[in-house]
Amino acid sequence: MRNRNFGYKNSNSESFTLIEVMIVVAIIAVLASLAIPNLLRSRMFAQEVIAANSLRIICTAQIQWRATNSEYATLGQLAEARPAYIDASLASGSRQSYNFKVFSNGSFDFYATAEPSNLGQAKSYYIDEDGFLCRSQSVNTPAPTAHTDSGCPAGFSQVE
Repeated sequence: MRNRNFGYKNSNSESFTLIEVMIVVAIIAVLASLAIPNLLRSRMFAQEVIAANSLRIICTAQIQWRATNSEYATLGQLAEARPAYIDASLASGSRQSYNFKVFSNGSFDFYATAEPSNLGQAKSYYIDEDGFLCRSQSVNTPAPTAHTDSGCPAGFSQVE
C-alpha cells in the first residue's frame, strides 16, 4: 500500500521545533537591541562631524571671500561665485539634519551656526571669523543669535 501523507513529513523526520525557533528569534532580538543604539549613536556622531567640518568650510570660504571683497558674504554669494567657494548643498542652508546660517555685519566680522533640525538629538555648533569652532555643551542648546568677541558663546565650548 502506498504512503498517502499528502506531502507532509513523517513524524520521525528531522525539523526545527517551535522552542528552537523561538530561541533563535530571542537571540536575534537581543543582538539587535545591543547593536541598534550603537548604530544610532554612530550616525549622530557622524552628523555632528559633518556639521563641524561644514562650518570650517564656511569659515575658510568667508576668509577667502573677504580677501578679495570688502565684506563677508552670504551662503548664496559663496555658492554663486565663479569659482564657487562652497557647494550648492551647503549653500541651501541644510545638510545632514543640520540647518546652517551665516550672520555678518559687513566688513568687520561674521559668525556661522549649525543647529540640528531636532534640538533634542544633537549638539549645535558656532564658528566666527577668528576660526573658533564651538560646540554646545548639551543637546538642547539652540545656536547663538549674536556674535561674541571673546571666543565661544555661553553654553558652548571650543572644539580642538
